[in-house]
Amino acid sequence: MTGTEVLRKLKVKVGFGSSKFGTGKGKTKMSGKCIRHGYHLVKGKAYHPMEDYVVAQFKHAGDSELGLFAIFDGHLGHDVPDYLQSHLFENILKQPNFWTDTESAIRKAYEVTDNNILEKAKQLGKGGSTAVTAILIDGWKLIVANVGDSRAVICKNGVAKQLSIDHEPNRERCYIEKKGGFVSNIPGDVPRVDGQLAVARAFGDRSLKVHLSSVPDVKVELVDDKTEFLILASDGLWKVMSNQQVVDAIREINDPQVAAKHLTQEALIRKSKDDISCIVVKFG
Repeated sequence: MTGTEVLRKLKVKVGFGSSKFGTGKGKTKMSGKCIRHGYHLVKGKAYHPMEDYVVAQFKHAGDSELGLFAIFDGHLGHDVPDYLQSHLFENILKQPNFWTDTESAIRKAYEVTDNNILEKAKQLGKGGSTAVTAILIDGWKLIVANVGDSRAVICKNGVAKQLSIDHEPNRERCYIEKKGGFVSNIPGDVPRVDGQLAVARAFGDRSLKVHLSSVPDVKVELVDDKTEFLILASDGLWKVMSNQQVVDAIREINDPQVAAKHLTQEALIRKSKDDISCIVVKFG
């Protein structure tokens, strides 16, 4: 076993998933509520190595406790999502205004992290990654940010509510064309930036960056008594299931790890061919 493989196995144990079949769980108490998470990853049918990475952990910071959750869906290599797994939350939490203006701190950290990735293009390669991150502060305030098409959905009283925005090329066409790029719409294929990338915002992708944004959409959601659970997943799930179908599929499953695994299996049954990664966070 190589040193890299050992490191990845250790990451899985402490709440970082990057293996072919990564799975894990954890729990804590925040504001008197028991909050539990579980995650599961399954490699898709493509011939390249697994390119989905996750973060799912609880962390003390000052007088607060945080839940840190993320899905990073790489393309053209796994080095960029691997880098994000190790550095994005670190960069967010060290922003001087994290506690006073969390939304601005997240946007700044996304920018700093993307610049670092571009500067390291020789080591990290020409690929990139989508990202959806969720930070739970003291069990009641949830801040979700994303670039790309990995998605965050929350369930309140059985109703699915999407917290992130899917950054599809046609949705961002005006920005792309204003920057001198184009969106291809070839019959039988999905829309692509400059005929190449199927998402309009991402980390990395140095060759496309002039036409590609890495500015996240950020949304704040309050966790109240109606809030049941949160789902983060890569597009390998959302391509074959709607938000409400996903919520309905796991609402009666108490164990979040079992719920996450059930969703990946359901996506496979529905013929998803992409890498599939899923995190489920249960509130109370």
